[in-house]
Amino acid sequence: MQITFPVPASLTALFVVAIERLRFDIEGMLPWRIGRPHRRAAMAALGTPLLTLTHSTAQWRPGGVDLTVDERRLLRRTRQHVVVSSTAPPQALPASLQVARAAARAIAEECTGMVVDPLVGYALPSCARCAGEPSSFRLTDDWLGWSVDVHDTATCPPWNPADTRACDCLRVTSRGLRRFALPEITLDGAACAHNLCAINLLRAVAQRLLTDHLAFLSANPEARERTIDDHLRIHDHALFSDRQSFGVRLTPCETPGSIRRLKVGPAPGSGQITCLKVGPPSDFTGTLNDWLCSTQGATPITYLTAA
Repeated sequence: MQITFPVPASLTALFVVAIERLRFDIEGMLPWRIGRPHRRAAMAALGTPLLTLTHSTAQWRPGGVDLTVDERRLLRRTRQHVVVSSTAPPQALPASLQVARAAARAIAEECTGMVVDPLVGYALPSCARCAGEPSSFRLTDDWLGWSVDVHDTATCPPWNPADTRACDCLRVTSRGLRRFALPEITLDGAACAHNLCAINLLRAVAQRLLTDHLAFLSANPEARERTIDDHLRIHDHALFSDRQSFGVRLTPCETPGSIRRLKVGPAPGSGQITCLKVGPPSDFTGTLNDWLCSTQGATPITYLTAA
């Protein structure tokens, strides 16, 4: 099956920097506060839609953001905030996003503030590899978040790692793929004890989708839609150390509107695609939990399908 989703002409991403007060001329001095890997690009973009800074003297109030106790304590001390936004064509990805996030990091560093990524829903931690924004792009550098939900009607038995059929109440959905002009992906119906396995698998699927998508955007900068196959083979040696591959099936989620999520799962889809569901290949005979556990050994094949 083929899955077609739109590619917008432009994308807007934003980061919020909560600060106590602005300590420098944000327009004139910011580029010189940004690390060398992104300084020249920031100087060229500043003042254009590629990099826009909006300073507010009001305290920023989070909504839908998961903050730690220390982060909430820091937020209470802040009195102002700066919104860093970038509106760019998809073919400018991921560099446009890196420049915007580098600017947000620089403001936070100079003003002892905190960068919040509203899309993924948490405060941005410091980079473990460098002082500011990394020079090279890695999806694992906090570009994705995860929404982990348990169905309201769930009645789960005590956890037993050997029981892969215990329940099917878990739903995990990515947060952040849409900024790359991709649908979000979700896995629905796994046992709640397997939340880490589910995230691990979805992270590998997201990496494969994004790698292929960035290559497509580079080769087809004027494209306004993209068609992919519903079956993917995952070769993620960083996440699966035995270096074997597995397959996934993607199905579009059936809700009105454009394709915004892809469900990773076995159910066939129809109608307009709003998500991609991740699930086992059509020839897999076990349950979703059986398949999920088997992917951690990186032996089965996964497919992409619409739900």
